[in-house]
Amino acid sequence: MAMPYPFTSLLLLLAVPLSQAANQSPLPLGSLPAVPTLPLLQALQMRAPGSPGWRVEPPSGQPLRYMLNLYRRAADREGRPRRSRSLGTNTIRLVQASSHGGQPWAGRWYLQALTYYLEGQPEAEHLLRATVVYLPSLSLAHGRLLCALELVAASEAPRVLLSPTAHPRHGWAEADVTPYLVLGNSSMEILALRHVCVRAGRAGGHDALVAPSHPFLLLYLNDTQAGLAPPAAEPHRHRRDTGTLAHDLSNYLREQGGEKSDCSLHPFPVSFAQLGWDHWIIAPHRYDPHYCKGTCPHLLRYDYHPPNHAVVQSFVHQLVDASVPRPSCVPYRYSPISVLMIEPNGGILYKEYENMIAESCTCR
Repeated sequence: MAMPYPFTSLLLLLAVPLSQAANQSPLPLGSLPAVPTLPLLQALQMRAPGSPGWRVEPPSGQPLRYMLNLYRRAADREGRPRRSRSLGTNTIRLVQASSHGGQPWAGRWYLQALTYYLEGQPEAEHLLRATVVYLPSLSLAHGRLLCALELVAASEAPRVLLSPTAHPRHGWAEADVTPYLVLGNSSMEILALRHVCVRAGRAGGHDALVAPSHPFLLLYLNDTQAGLAPPAAEPHRHRRDTGTLAHDLSNYLREQGGEKSDCSLHPFPVSFAQLGWDHWIIAPHRYDPHYCKGTCPHLLRYDYHPPNHAVVQSFVHQLVDASVPRPSCVPYRYSPISVLMIEPNGGILYKEYENMIAESCTCR
């Protein structure tokens, strides 16, 4: 599988329309246009393949299907988080188990020791909750396979049977293991479980020995550095605050004929496939951050939400000193984007990056 384009080629793709990018050859390094990189791509570049620990083959099977269903419930096709989502956090990491031991089948019983390694978690990610997801029941040709999970303690303490936290949803059951991962102010780096199943069915029925899928661990995390810092919020003001200043210009601008602003939001789609990242970014398939472009009007309308400073600056430009620039057309309101991606160790990560999509423009 081909490796991603160099990061310098990424800059080139951001500077030309997507319809042209596929037909243009890379420019020499010195001729690359001086354009800023997009914040989301900067954040994702830190997670891109290239380190020695990367697995080439993508994850598949039930863990991938589970995370895809989670993503579709939490975000739309463009990656915008749904208002109805109930994840309770901005980051969810799926950790797959490492199995060890010999033949797990012993007659009707299936016994498999599983270990989840949690070392190397970023310091900015704080654990809120941890659950193990498994299938408590699996249909067979002549019966069913009934499964449960046991916690294996490090000492000689007896094993603890983990109980599902709620009624299984779409066949999946979740067992809360947060108390066993968080001890005081520290977190455990290894979780050891035993997957126990028994084959139940009619006497004389014989089913092929089908091993159930390994349970997987979900870490619900709060990433305190998920994206850019929020832009400084303008203090709440009533309309008369800016309206008083704007009223002083109204007669003058009306005599000048006024000016209709073309400061507005424009699309700027970036395809992960054209960046060579589609083998590790599962969803969404593209990123459209939008950008603001156009001339700000002499009389700043209320729907632009201009700060008082911008109104004063426009006043000075028109009536006092033309060398003072007019307010600039810039993004005003942002929304986050949700990304589902593969991690170097073969895990799957859901993460919401704040302030990545411009939703409206203003003049300031």
